[in-house]
Amino acid sequence: MQSILLSREEVGRRAKELYENSIRQQVEREENIGKMVIINIETGEYAIDKTGLESARYLRHKNPLARLFGIRIGYKVAVSFSGDMERDYR
Repeated sequence: MQSILLSREEVGRRAKELYENSIRQQVEREENIGKMVIINIETGEYAIDKTGLESARYLRHKNPLARLFGIRIGYKVAVSFSGDMERDYR
């Protein structure tokens, strides 16, 4: 499979659209809050783990050219330099 050339903004937009339309309702459970979901924006496949590293490796192993995007489950941002992250209660 050939990777599609997309801007960072387009990768983020597609990942958020996939998350909101099909992934959120499957993963936003108490046991997953704070974990990272890594999304292959071309296939919609995703994986979850504490930091996102294992999920990214797993998805890259399946498709080395995959365009991946990470979202922290239950939060508005994936990381924070100050340590404070605002919860997303949608």
